[in-house]
Amino acid sequence: MSTDATPGRAHGFATRAIHAGQPHDPITGAVVTPISLATTFAQPEVGELMGGFEYGRTGNPTRVAYEACLASLEGGTDAVAFASGLSAEDALLRLVAPGSRIVLGDDAYGGTYRLISAVHAVEGRDHLAFDLTDPGKLEANWPDDATMVWLETPTNPLLTCLDITAIAEVAHAHGAILVVDNTFATPALQRPLEHGADVVVHSATKYLGGHSDVVGGIVATSDEELAQRLRYLQNAVGAVPSPFDCYLVLRGLKTLDVRMERHSANAAVIAEALQAHPQVERVRYPGLESHPTHRVAARQMSGFGGMVSFECRGGEAAALEVVSHTELFTLAESLGAVESLIEHPGRMTHASAAGSPLEVPASLVRCSVGIEDAADLVADLTAALDRLP
Repeated sequence: MSTDATPGRAHGFATRAIHAGQPHDPITGAVVTPISLATTFAQPEVGELMGGFEYGRTGNPTRVAYEACLASLEGGTDAVAFASGLSAEDALLRLVAPGSRIVLGDDAYGGTYRLISAVHAVEGRDHLAFDLTDPGKLEANWPDDATMVWLETPTNPLLTCLDITAIAEVAHAHGAILVVDNTFATPALQRPLEHGADVVVHSATKYLGGHSDVVGGIVATSDEELAQRLRYLQNAVGAVPSPFDCYLVLRGLKTLDVRMERHSANAAVIAEALQAHPQVERVRYPGLESHPTHRVAARQMSGFGGMVSFECRGGEAAALEVVSHTELFTLAESLGAVESLIEHPGRMTHASAAGSPLEVPASLVRCSVGIEDAADLVADLTAALDRLP
């Protein structure tokens, strides 16, 4: 799959986001990749494919453009798109043979934990929740039956940043593959394949789409064998995105670079303001020098992203009060869009992790900082916090 619109030239990230995999339409000259709605494609002779396409589930021109663009942005050779982030994760987990184990970072999206612990565990794929902040401990306690390490960095929702290079070295020394969920950072700020990861997975619903109007998932890799296996699963299982969904994410990718700059700048302002508020016990943002994994983030990220979490001094009751009384921050699940969102992870996105090693603090509030004026967002959060006794 070609990942560059102009072979032979090295383009920067923002340029590739707009052009990679997206040549002008050869028939009309359209500068925007068309939405191809066809479910089947004519064959001049049996087995002869005019444009390489046969059936809409197997391949689609709009989807190919989207996959090529994301592969280029992640620095991979191939990308495989799915109907949701969880369907992309499901395909990756099917690479683990029944009877083998998945090492899962002990801070992860609740839906990922649910998929692994309640769905794949039934099929014989066990897991071990492990603190991955110290790769040396992983080496010393490596489970012999592990064939995959799965991590997020920054993590959801505690925003811990993990050393991809060091963890990749441990995984590879034991013949395991490393999967990195890059949803929070995006390739605009971090490219895990460059640090030794085998596979990168995204919920494209979040920053890649960026506008709260599409659900999708995508996997990128430079491992040809893994790519072939994933593409086989994409077709065989059939959890593919619609052409219109592919178009929406592809459109979102065009502004990813500039959006992430604004998200990161706003989040830094929010984090500083929260850190100074008397009702806030602790702020979790990798851009703060006080963050325990700030140095890791600074080493492998070019910016610190738009996610900020904080713990309220008044515990769960205070956290619930805050998330219910903001005006610009909308109380809703999801993240990564142009508008700011706020939620209580313990009762919302991470409810499925209650009682597990991945359970989150009840006092925790998670903010997806949008691209509104930073001063307005600070005022909104401050007003909600000032309500607390």
